[in-house]
Amino acid sequence: MALVAEFDIDCDQLPFVEVATMAPDATLVLDLQFNHDELPLFVLSVTDGNQERVEQAIESAPVTGGYSVLGEAGDTRRYQVQPGPTLAEHLGPHLDDLSGLKALASTEAVIERIEVLQTGWRQSGWFAHYGAFDEFRRFWQRNCGFHLHRLTKEGDSEPPGDGLTDGQREALRIAYERGYFDIPRKASLEDVAKELDISASSASERLRRAQTQLIEETVATTWPPLPT
Repeated sequence: MALVAEFDIDCDQLPFVEVATMAPDATLVLDLQFNHDELPLFVLSVTDGNQERVEQAIESAPVTGGYSVLGEAGDTRRYQVQPGPTLAEHLGPHLDDLSGLKALASTEAVIERIEVLQTGWRQSGWFAHYGAFDEFRRFWQRNCGFHLHRLTKEGDSEPPGDGLTDGQREALRIAYERGYFDIPRKASLEDVAKELDISASSASERLRRAQTQLIEETVATTWPPLPT
């Protein structure tokens, strides 16, 4: 079953993060423009923000080999940026698993949108199946930071209205997928906590709150009151 995901990659070494930092009032959307050369061109759409400051930041960005202005429409300016070093060369010193970054290129996924933030990239895209998403998530979780905002089946516009926070939903999903709720249990609370990058006590509290929320939003509404 194909999945649609929205998530943050927390890595301040990703291309153009320094631009978002220097121009915090601008919205930056990044596209990769593939051609016959080995390296894709960056196409950066910038909405709002101080133009001079934005262009100074683009010019000084470590990944920039040169840039040109493609055009302007309303409050949005579009820049084509010639890459300097490759993404692997740029990120290599900051990753524990450079070969894993190259392997992601063959993942059955299509990234449809990249918004550049001060802390990294916010991406949304399509994954052919859960295994493809999990491979992507695990790589970035090992090397930088990964925070899921939304994971739905293709065709679903939003997750069910269960009232869960993103953190609670992710905790339940990992606990379920890893077998924490299985009998016998296949994963410990410590295993779940490690994957969430939080303490075991925090993971336990998050799971309890998530389960309570699900009960309150589903079956609890159908129960008659207990006798007093």
